[in-house]
Amino acid sequence: MGLRGVGVFLPTFAGERGRTGAELAAFARRAEDLGFDSVWATDHLLHQSRFYAVPWLDPIVSLTYVAATTSRLRLGTSVLVLPTRQPVVLAKQVATLQALADERYILGVGTGWDDREFQAVGQQRAERGGRTDESIAIMRRLLAGESVTYQGRFYRLQDVAVGPAMRSPLCLWSAGGRQLPHAASPERPVLAPAVLRRIVASDGWIARPTSLPSQIAEIRPALEAAGRDPGTFTVAHENFLHLVPTQDRERALAEQRRAYATIMGGGRPFEYFEQVYLTGTPAEIVEKLRGRMAIGVEYLILHTLEPSTAQLNLWAEHVLPQLAV
Repeated sequence: MGLRGVGVFLPTFAGERGRTGAELAAFARRAEDLGFDSVWATDHLLHQSRFYAVPWLDPIVSLTYVAATTSRLRLGTSVLVLPTRQPVVLAKQVATLQALADERYILGVGTGWDDREFQAVGQQRAERGGRTDESIAIMRRLLAGESVTYQGRFYRLQDVAVGPAMRSPLCLWSAGGRQLPHAASPERPVLAPAVLRRIVASDGWIARPTSLPSQIAEIRPALEAAGRDPGTFTVAHENFLHLVPTQDRERALAEQRRAYATIMGGGRPFEYFEQVYLTGTPAEIVEKLRGRMAIGVEYLILHTLEPSTAQLNLWAEHVLPQLAV
């Protein structure tokens, strides 16, 4: 199966030197020049978790900034943590981004996992699934231009409209699913029925680095049972990649170990990263990506660990041609 496209994550992580708009704009413009399909931003309200050592810029603000410096690239979030955001306010932000960016935005959403983030906004982790489902229902209607009256468990609206309405239906991709088992994982290794229903009701599924893409074998039958046309559903996979242009495997792994530790911190061993992230020589990385394509991945989103455009150049040289993009 061929790829529908390859996107890249903006370097919205901020290290000791911070992060500037000029850096994001240069990164996005270079991605556009090299032929990548899209740029993405991730959502981490808090930092210093057991998984990420650095703070991250807000994804909606970051994408709005680079939208002004690009013309073709699609824009996406992978993933926006819906339960931590009020759906009417978020719908207004998305409506504004879509208007300014000529509706290039893909709303990638998830339920989140960091207990601290839920506590920080006065919520409970146990409510994340229900809040996510209600937010999706509300936002789809608001962005379509409806005046919404809604009586849910968590949100209640009476004749609310935000505008401007989108000209075309919202493109929404959901994350979630069975995680690779690990002692440090905040998730159980199961594909919950509620998660599967949310994925099937979406326009695509984003398999996160630790979420096994092989779950497509469970998702496709559910799509068929729901009467969905597979051609209107995108199977995407995001993953971190620090490409080292050498066939010396030990040298590549040593450099990757350093790059991952800078962003991820020491909460998980590098051996775990080798299981879920794209590590090794360029040839090994290409084979790992081809393996994901063979089981049904149609769209790749590569996550940089450095703010410079050097990695984009390497990916365009060593990866894209091997995947026939």
